[in-house]
Amino acid sequence: MLSRTANSLFWLFRYTERADFIARILDATVRLAALPTSYGERNEWESALEAAGSAEIFRQHYGAVTEDTVRDFLAFSPHNPSSIRNCLERARTNARAVRTALTLEMWETINGAWLELKRHRNAADMSREDFARFLEWVKSVSLDFDGSAYRTMLRNDAYYFTRLGVSIERADNTARILDVKYHVLLPPTERVGGSLDYFQWTTILREVQAHTAYHWVYRESVKPWLVADLLILNKQMPRSLACCYESLVRHLDLMSDLYGRRGPAQRHASDCAARLSSMRIEEVFGRGLHEWVTEFIIDNNKLGSAIAEQYLT
Repeated sequence: MLSRTANSLFWLFRYTERADFIARILDATVRLAALPTSYGERNEWESALEAAGSAEIFRQHYGAVTEDTVRDFLAFSPHNPSSIRNCLERARTNARAVRTALTLEMWETINGAWLELKRHRNAADMSREDFARFLEWVKSVSLDFDGSAYRTMLRNDAYYFTRLGVSIERADNTARILDVKYHVLLPPTERVGGSLDYFQWTTILREVQAHTAYHWVYRESVKPWLVADLLILNKQMPRSLACCYESLVRHLDLMSDLYGRRGPAQRHASDCAARLSSMRIEEVFGRGLHEWVTEFIIDNNKLGSAIAEQYLT
């Protein structure tokens, strides 16, 4: 496969996964912002920017951090490379570049989403209810697109590159959600384990589609260290870091079998997966969740660079 084709497939799936992530961040933030003022002063909209990794760019183009400005920036702003609009438009551009590598169902899903997106100009014209429906639509686009790929693509190198894109993006997103909740979201005046803390963790679980899974696995009330255990170390949880790296190792190994050689990407992914497999959540909290997650995000970015150098350039 040509490296430019592999690159387009890899980023096509990273962008659709990122659009889904931004929609989930916004959905969670709208829910948290709707809490009664009796919970005190909170910083949900600043936390949304931090989770998306877009706080610095936001400050270059906007003034105050408000619901209206953050909604517009994360959903529609052309200045934000990771806005939902930019992600879906770039996904469609990459899809068009590799049209012959996609099945009909995949192309119709992403092209239809791009056409529908043109109807949505900005967040200012949307009520909270309209905006919530828009976010649900974005999440359904990502689900339909990934489902069409799973059901219709041949299991060849083209499919392997799509899985690499999904897994590395999903690992980054899950890590950022955990970091922002633990390090930024809870106000200093609110105690860990209090009612606000409980509601925030529950909202995060719902937004990563893990609320039911949490109760199946742990069968007790929501506790921060158990949520972290589910989203970091539990291989049964599709969005967990361990599950993402299991997928990365598997598909990189399939690539090495297909092309007849291993390289830095395989070694890096295997090392990260081995560390996650041998780790206990007590070790993560012992080092500090924020510090551990920061190192993981850096490591995950290094793997992305290794994949790019080995296969995409």
